[in-house]
Amino acid sequence: MSASSDPLRRGLAYLGVGLLLVVGAFGGSWALAPDASVGGLDSNETTLVGVQGPGPNGNVTALDGTGDVLWSVGDIISYQDVSALDNGSVLATFAAGGYWSCGPYDPPCKRTGVRIIDPGPAPEVIWEWSYPVRTRKDSEVHDAEMLPSGNVLVADMEYESVFALNPKTGERVWTWNASDYYDAPADPTRSDWLHLNDADRIGEGRYLVSIRNENHLLVVERGEGVVEVVNEDGDSDVLNRQHNPHWLGEGAVLVADSENHRVVELHENETTGRWEVAWSVSEAGGIPFDWPRDADRLPNGHTLVTDSRNNRVVEMRRNGSVVASYVVPSLPYEADRVPYGERRGRPTASNAAGATRRTAEFRASRLSSLARATSSRFPTGCRRYIFSRSESPSRSGFAAGTCWSADDERTIVIGLADPLGNMSDDRGGRPCPVCEEPMYSRHCKYVCPRHGVMYDCSDTFY
Repeated sequence: MSASSDPLRRGLAYLGVGLLLVVGAFGGSWALAPDASVGGLDSNETTLVGVQGPGPNGNVTALDGTGDVLWSVGDIISYQDVSALDNGSVLATFAAGGYWSCGPYDPPCKRTGVRIIDPGPAPEVIWEWSYPVRTRKDSEVHDAEMLPSGNVLVADMEYESVFALNPKTGERVWTWNASDYYDAPADPTRSDWLHLNDADRIGEGRYLVSIRNENHLLVVERGEGVVEVVNEDGDSDVLNRQHNPHWLGEGAVLVADSENHRVVELHENETTGRWEVAWSVSEAGGIPFDWPRDADRLPNGHTLVTDSRNNRVVEMRRNGSVVASYVVPSLPYEADRVPYGERRGRPTASNAAGATRRTAEFRASRLSSLARATSSRFPTGCRRYIFSRSESPSRSGFAAGTCWSADDERTIVIGLADPLGNMSDDRGGRPCPVCEEPMYSRHCKYVCPRHGVMYDCSDTFY
């Protein structure tokens, strides 16, 4: 397996043509935002989508907060995993044909591997590492991740391994072979043995590995091998040919449970040690999921789902309501929200529920007689409008406070003239304890712009 610098017979040479084909075929916007007025995307947020195709429609496309196409690269067999790098470029896994450097196979052949894409002003592939495969199907590299060391972690489906690659030399610096844990066939490249489709760094020298055909998630440690197995007995009622797990923290993982056509959050039972379903969702906007293959938990507690056979990417709240839905043609594989990515420490079903309970207690205890007396003046759509200790209504309306929307999972902070009322524009204060978003502050008050939850300077609910 050597790095390839040969141009594609078709692909790199026609990158500009591919860009025109993608935008021309899909139009200027892929997005439908049925609920943009309550939790639509921030204008500074970008959604990267890796589209599998498969060929010649494989592409990587970036959508802005309103769903317009910012840029797109495509015209090869497939792209899968996509992630934004710190310098603004994009790491993507791919498979393509038309290569002449084919190792043991007759040219032209197919190769699979990792690319880095420079998005602008004219998107182009600026780096590639790949190796030849007998066939694209069940051989594509489905996942890669840039490590803090500058090496690239690769989930190798062809040889069923995980390795760290030095991008400067093209050499492996560490490898874990699935055959160290599972009984291997004589030649794993001639069958879809395990379908190892994901590998994520979850700690120093610690990786979460998805073994699709066994319904397993493995925790692999350097020097130790497999130290933990999620769904060890392969129970298909828990996981059924899953994709793209998101490690939320010790004892919690979000997974696209693909053949069960749902997204699940699994928690480890501290008593039995078994992993159990703590939260699940199987539809969005009244449309059942059909082979979802990616689910990321966002900092605000929402979940970003790539619903592959329905050709859409959906952002949804914990209660299943839709925030935004993108129509993405040609079998999307994975979506990544920039600048957040897929990181550890995101809200789980349990701590989100705890925050909701505390919020409900706060709402009930602080509903003042003044608010009750003026309930007819609540803004449209609000269930309750609660004042903080020093606030009062003005002649023209409420000075500031919290509008509890019909959706109990989200609040909207409103005021006389702007969404944050008399809060300052300073967001350099403490982070929200629920979603870690920097909070607005004024005097001894803090408000999370995403949740609308207000705190005093002692971090207690009003």
